[in-house]
Amino acid sequence: MVEPVRVRRLTDQEGQKLQQIVRHGSTSSVRYRRAMMLLASAGGNRVPVIAHLVQADQDTVRDAIHRFNEIGLACLDPRWAGGRPRLLKPDDEEFVVATAITRPAKLGQPFTRWSLRKPAAYLRKVHGRVIRIGREALRCLLARRGITFQRTKTWKESPDPERDTKLDRIEETLDRFPDRVFAFDEFGPLGIRPTAGSGWAEQGRPDRLPATYHRTHAVRCFHGCYSVGDDTLWGVNCRRKGAANTLTALKSIRAARPDGAPIYVILDNLSAHKGADIRRWAKNNKVELCFTPTYASWANPIEAHLAPLRQFTIANSHHPNHTVQTRALHAYLRRRNANARHHDVLAAERKERARVRSERGIRWGGRPLTVTA
Repeated sequence: MVEPVRVRRLTDQEGQKLQQIVRHGSTSSVRYRRAMMLLASAGGNRVPVIAHLVQADQDTVRDAIHRFNEIGLACLDPRWAGGRPRLLKPDDEEFVVATAITRPAKLGQPFTRWSLRKPAAYLRKVHGRVIRIGREALRCLLARRGITFQRTKTWKESPDPERDTKLDRIEETLDRFPDRVFAFDEFGPLGIRPTAGSGWAEQGRPDRLPATYHRTHAVRCFHGCYSVGDDTLWGVNCRRKGAANTLTALKSIRAARPDGAPIYVILDNLSAHKGADIRRWAKNNKVELCFTPTYASWANPIEAHLAPLRQFTIANSHHPNHTVQTRALHAYLRRRNANARHHDVLAAERKERARVRSERGIRWGGRPLTVTA
């Protein structure tokens, strides 16, 4: 039996980049949809769930995942064909691109970055290999290969010493107990103001929202809960983030499985999620809290499902007050859950996972599985 298609484990930089694209949107719909597919797969969502989430064919999702496993984030960009024949040989083009993305100091040049004139002059004089290329041809070549002039940015490597252990446990619970795995996260603050977005309109005549200068309402935070097995999303708007609101959300998750069997909740390691009262309640109610590593919240399955909620209810909106805003959020959630996966699809996935587990044996990730009664 072939294992379910899933992206390889993301690096911290890859996970943060995908989160940035999904959260803030992208000018390219292709990049946005592919990033959502990869982020959803990294969070443990199966191919049928992802296909329903992005309204795509399951084969399209599988192709995107396989492509990412081969070439990484370069799979986000579409590859358009056509154009005039290239004058440079393929290996010469690779050398030009490699030179452009290499810091000049490593090549013995006395500056910190390339312009267009400097690499063109350098390539004509490089020892053992002379490449004649003009500035415009160089610019077109770099643009065709996805190399653009950008500002330098920083990124965070997860300093969590238990990073691999936490990711192993999250993957283990998603694979073995999908019907008892839940995810929890918050987003906000949600203010009452016109929020920019996008939509269909006549060319040159976009929809406009009024500008406001005064904030007469407080803010809210949305606390979301997601059932991996049932593909159900729910939540509530609260005045602030805090341990009390987190505990209330966890109790609603526990109520979703009233049979008393152990459940597993994936959530990030925010301090409001780790209070003594929360840990005590979780221990007494058979709830295991599976925390994502520091700077690796992309491993939370709910991340991919909260992005459409923000895009279709908060972006491009002008709610008059928090009551209307909350009603809009819950109206979307009702529609989303009413169109969730059908039960026969869920049953087929459970059967497939059981078959895969039986073929894998009793080990996971090179270590024995910890079975919770």
